[in-house]
Amino acid sequence: MQIFLPVVVALLAAGAPAWADDAPNLTEQYRATADKLIDAALADTEGYNRLTYLCYRIGNRLSGSESLERAIAWSAEQMKAAGLSNVRVIPTKVPHWVRGSESARLVAPLDKPLHMLGLGGSVATPAGGITADVVAVPDFDALAKLGREKVQGKIVVYNEEFRGYGSAVVYRTNGASRAAALGAVAALVRSATGLAMQIPHTGVMIYDEAQPKIPTAAVSPEDAAMMARLYADGVPVKVHLEMSAHTEPDADSGDVIGEIPGKEHPEEVVVMGGHIDSWDVGQGAHDDGASIIACLQAVALMHKLGLQPRRTIRVAFWVNEENGGRGGVAYREFVGDQIKNHVAAIEMDGGAEAPRGFGAGVDPASLDMLKQIAKLLDRVGAGEMTGGGGGADIAPLLRDGVPGLGERTVGTHYFDWHHTEADTLDKVNPDDFRKNMAALAVMGYALADMPGRLTAVAGGGRRGQ
Repeated sequence: MQIFLPVVVALLAAGAPAWADDAPNLTEQYRATADKLIDAALADTEGYNRLTYLCYRIGNRLSGSESLERAIAWSAEQMKAAGLSNVRVIPTKVPHWVRGSESARLVAPLDKPLHMLGLGGSVATPAGGITADVVAVPDFDALAKLGREKVQGKIVVYNEEFRGYGSAVVYRTNGASRAAALGAVAALVRSATGLAMQIPHTGVMIYDEAQPKIPTAAVSPEDAAMMARLYADGVPVKVHLEMSAHTEPDADSGDVIGEIPGKEHPEEVVVMGGHIDSWDVGQGAHDDGASIIACLQAVALMHKLGLQPRRTIRVAFWVNEENGGRGGVAYREFVGDQIKNHVAAIEMDGGAEAPRGFGAGVDPASLDMLKQIAKLLDRVGAGEMTGGGGGADIAPLLRDGVPGLGERTVGTHYFDWHHTEADTLDKVNPDDFRKNMAALAVMGYALADMPGRLTAVAGGGRRGQ
């Protein structure tokens, strides 16, 4: 996942039924069905086996890569094998950034390799690399105070202490251009994590087209702290950086969708999913392989149990969330003027640690109804229902009035693994994975079957971590 995105959400089309004062109690209405789904999810082994195949047999899935296209073809096969209908790939073009070879080395005051990962979208260094003195800053204000005279020709190291992903990620996304505006030749960014284990975290960066494009990479928290302390002590610090990253023409790719058609209102849709792409390190297990497989298996369990809600329940594996968001846009274009029939959109993009519940960008009356459904999830620890929900992939839907929900977990270790070589299957606890599957199955089914519809509110969208 990437960064927080503000979402402007319009109200649903006029004529959507409001909640009546005598609306049925959804907790009691769906208790028996919820218990069946939860029991099936907690006993399921097929879902984790599918995740194992995705992680161990296909691996990481950067947009434009051959492994992503294998994952897309495999996912369509899995949806068909799960008994879903109308399985298809929605085509779209995606960016194709290639990391290439890369390295960074401290050459003064001592000689040692640095733990680094190039940031997605970065340009390469010149042939032979860049060797330059370092200036280290804790934030953009400190950089501005140095001015061009002290930054010109240097490598800027951002050593922003991690206080949360939202505040840290701006240095990853904007750091290169802010440094380039003062004449820097490269930028190194402290990884956005609270865990110091000499593991660098990659992620997307964005160039300001008004500034020169300079190479940029993430370094481990330890390496950033070391260079910052040396610089603060007045010790000259010099780094050699080599990167051969480049961007190729956009590649063909696509979203994968499948569904259980509604028995009464098949034209109305509840969609839930996550993103099938990942960064080119690790296995994309938590970000976002576990999420898409949990969503698929949630719908697969409905099919196995013979459950067919009033409305269509659709699972979507969106593509290119990490470095472009093309999949969410392609899905919105696919929906077209039938957007009015999208009853809700659920996104899971925060890893598959123990679930807490959901956030929802809906009005108070709708939130009360969702809290009734959430009570059914207390037995798996996922009964929390709060305002504010959504995600990057469903943001195009939310902007046009679709109520958005974000599935939330405890997130205890998510940023330890996020965008690293450590995002691997062994970090996904099978029991927690099954609880997430249960929460998605119950919430998805109830939204697709309940008598009324939700009403979205402005500002209800939230980007995952």
